Amino acid sequence: MAVADTIRQKLELALQPLQMTIEDQSHLHKGHAGHRPGGETHFRVTVVSVAFAGVSRIQRHRMVTGALAAEMNNPIHALALTTLTPEEAAKAESEA
Repeated sequence: MAVADTIRQKLELALQPLQMTIEDQSHLHKGHAGHRPGGETHFRVTVVSVAFAGVSRIQRHRMVTGALAAEMNNPIHALALTTLTPEEAAKAESEA
């Protein structure tokens, strides 16, 4: 199974996101630490979930990395996160 598919599956189970995007950015890190041929090492993930309501940004990131604990450091080397409540996502969209 592709790493992105594993990320999607685990975060859907843990957070029941209303929206989620997963972007493999490994090609941007070619030659950097943690890069492997074939990619699937560096990801940008945006998750919109009601599970984040009343939760600090640090705790939100811990929720995501906790759900992906088995994948962190191998095969995932880097994970850029945007974690939003539905209200925060709607506000960000209206300001864009």
